[in-house]
Amino acid sequence: MNLHVGARLSKGDVISLLDEARQRTLLLTQSLSEHDLGVQHDPLMSPILWDLGHIGHFEEVWLLEMLDGGDSSSEGLRGIYNPFEHPRATRADLDLPTYAECGEYLDAVRQTALERLAVEDQSADSDLLRDGFVYRMVLQHEYQHNETILQTLQLKGGEPYHPVRTAGPSAVPPEAPPPGSMVRFPGGQIRHGTDDRSAPYDNERPAHQVEIPPFRIGAHAVTNGEYLGFMEDGGYDRSDAWSADGWAWKKKEGLVSPKYWARGASGWQERSFDATEPIDHTRPVCHICYWEADAYARWAGLRLPTEAEWEAAASWNPTGATKSIYPWGDAAPAEHAANLDARSFRPAPIGSYPAGVSAVGCWGMLGDVWEWTSTDFYAYPGYETFPYPEYSEVFFGDEYKVLRGGAWATRFGATRNTFRNWDYPIRRQIFSGVRCAQDD
Repeated sequence: MNLHVGARLSKGDVISLLDEARQRTLLLTQSLSEHDLGVQHDPLMSPILWDLGHIGHFEEVWLLEMLDGGDSSSEGLRGIYNPFEHPRATRADLDLPTYAECGEYLDAVRQTALERLAVEDQSADSDLLRDGFVYRMVLQHEYQHNETILQTLQLKGGEPYHPVRTAGPSAVPPEAPPPGSMVRFPGGQIRHGTDDRSAPYDNERPAHQVEIPPFRIGAHAVTNGEYLGFMEDGGYDRSDAWSADGWAWKKKEGLVSPKYWARGASGWQERSFDATEPIDHTRPVCHICYWEADAYARWAGLRLPTEAEWEAAASWNPTGATKSIYPWGDAAPAEHAANLDARSFRPAPIGSYPAGVSAVGCWGMLGDVWEWTSTDFYAYPGYETFPYPEYSEVFFGDEYKVLRGGAWATRFGATRNTFRNWDYPIRRQIFSGVRCAQDD
């Protein structure tokens, strides 16, 4: 069972989903040494032990304290697991528990939460309980930390992380359009965002009408092969391909390729955890920052889509003027529809998931790589904070760019057509790529 927008959750569903989420967290971490769990592998990331303790603390705050009348403010997220009191760069200095102690804490919180669930009145008039929101929020929080842990494991030095990979699609269907293909969105008034309160976060609400001019957008995310063309044309040495801010950042950091690419004796290679292989030209480029995505688009004579354009291409059916939860429709996410859920541990060749094509003909809009948009992270008109300001509200502003779509590392329940991710334009540790657009 996957967490699904709008679907009714019974108590049994909640128990099953919470257990599955925890099993995935443990699967990702149980083979790691105490050193790898406790060390800060990069200033951008927390020690993994902090992530584990924070998962348990967030569950304790929301499934126990807040449901029993606690104050849903930052005061609840107190102590060493308060991310605002202890920024990532300082978390290595905290007195963190051992892995065994984390496990005991996680188990104790879960046991108490399940005991409370057993006697809970599901008909209670509570904004947190309505449509199972608080349980969905806790689940999504653990899912999102799974992806954060995977970013850390990719960054870590020393003995590489050895993931258990599953095979992806064996063949790309012949009807898949070639790399670089564009599809047309006819424009018009669309419904942007959502009013659903079962799973979407407050920054996805409320739904509102947006007028979009006609535009074209990539049928696929940009591939390694396409991006290599940018590099071979001197893309990292051409100031005309970059914005002023992007060029300044590129020079400061000495960027010459996507993160985790290295030039070998026989050409460019890419490392993914414990595997270093020649660049696969058919897979979406991954681990590029906003400035790199923007430079590629400029070089190609294109641009980044706005997030409204991205959402329109993923969710809107111009023929019937209807909107879907996922690119393929309203059916729950499934393995055959998208490269999600950290099974393959890398992007799939473009065109691998014909069951996931959107109404206007875009492939792979959920999964593979997060896609940078040109939009700053601001609230929608009519936005209301719920249930606490520290998830969205404190981040609104022009410092952050919105990413859409989810990556191969994103759990099924942690993305949808309206989901908004955001990060600084310099970030490259995230599983991020690019899909280009152009005016029609």
